[in-house]
Amino acid sequence: MYKLFLILSIGFFLSATAQETVLPTKPHKGVSYIKNATIHLGNGKVIENGTIKIKDGKIEEVGANISIPSDNDNVVDATGKHVYPGLILATSSLGLNEINAVKATQDAREIGDMNPNIRSLVAYNTDSKVINTLRSNGILLANVVPQGSFVAGSSSVVQLDAWNWEDAAYKTDAGIHIYMPSLMSRPGRGRFGGGSGPQQPPSDPVKEGIEKMENLKSFFKEAMAYYKEGVHEETNLKFESLKGLFSKTQKLYMHGNTVKQILVAIDFAKEFGIDLVLVGASESFQVAELLKKNNVSVILSQPHSLPTGEDDDVDQPYKTAAALQKAGVLFAISDDDGQTRGRNLPFNAGTAAAYGLTKEEALAAITLNAARIMGVADKTGSIEVGKDANIVISEGDILDMRTSNVTDAFIQGRKIDLTDKHKLLNDRFNQKYDLKKKGF
Repeated sequence: MYKLFLILSIGFFLSATAQETVLPTKPHKGVSYIKNATIHLGNGKVIENGTIKIKDGKIEEVGANISIPSDNDNVVDATGKHVYPGLILATSSLGLNEINAVKATQDAREIGDMNPNIRSLVAYNTDSKVINTLRSNGILLANVVPQGSFVAGSSSVVQLDAWNWEDAAYKTDAGIHIYMPSLMSRPGRGRFGGGSGPQQPPSDPVKEGIEKMENLKSFFKEAMAYYKEGVHEETNLKFESLKGLFSKTQKLYMHGNTVKQILVAIDFAKEFGIDLVLVGASESFQVAELLKKNNVSVILSQPHSLPTGEDDDVDQPYKTAAALQKAGVLFAISDDDGQTRGRNLPFNAGTAAAYGLTKEEALAAITLNAARIMGVADKTGSIEVGKDANIVISEGDILDMRTSNVTDAFIQGRKIDLTDKHKLLNDRFNQKYDLKKKGF
């Protein structure tokens, strides 16, 4: 009874303090302009004092010498400001997990090991209060990823201004996600890191991991035979969900950090001729040349962390992006921290810029590179003619936590409301305690 009361109380609190007035914006119609801006295209180029012409949600012109009709009053003056492509969160449980401490608000994983037919998109909650906090930091698209113990299901790319998951869908079921077994023996520890606690039966994680991968190979061989068969007497949903991997319309996202996991993942993808993306890949810097040779992409899921290897430099997670860039590996940077929920994405890229990347290379890692990996670079990721007008305007450097202040954001040309729960709470307590008057 107490648990039920607690859940109902939390639900009431959320409904009472939510930003109900923040509604999706109507589709962009006509012509609008952004002028006098420093435009960071996302492909490494920067235009000073530039103008962007937007027509019916698409970018029609970008440059320094674009004339604006005197009778057009739909103009945003970005004098002294910086304009960027909408940032893309390459891995996220956005819309699947709301409150980590409340189980009833979590819908990110399914029971069982083999769930390739699970679709994260249909569980995506467009009413999540986390979404608006990301938009305030310039994040306009996200790859919604299922979680699991092994084969977790498919991810989809969503844009963050929608009534429902059908409206939000930007690219549907773009990849299948597999969480690699550890393939490493680690010292056994009891509870709280000590040697005490209940004794567990001895196990060999290396042997178990190898067996798991062999079972996965058998499963994929059956799925490939099913794909090649063409016509089927009975439909197998699990095999059906893998067809895109073999036809190259999907990518295989394999989650793992160590070199052992990376090598096993590469061999697996080569055996089946699948396009591979490594997620996590904190030790990818050790095999960067191999990744380039095999055309493997990387998503660095959490650069703000300790190194994986005991002998690695303490700042290695910050330097890994530069090592991949030097080797010519296509990579993206993400923010997989359960506390920040993706909000620190631009600042993770900013850290990489302080450890070897240029500012424009770091920006590409959270815009155009991410779009290329997820297969949406034809529509977004850079400010170029013909693409959707997914655009962010900031008073300062969007990669710098000290100066970044997103003032305007556009998704497919429509200007979105940047109100979020954090801002509402800030206003609430400023008024309650008169903090501004007191100098806070």
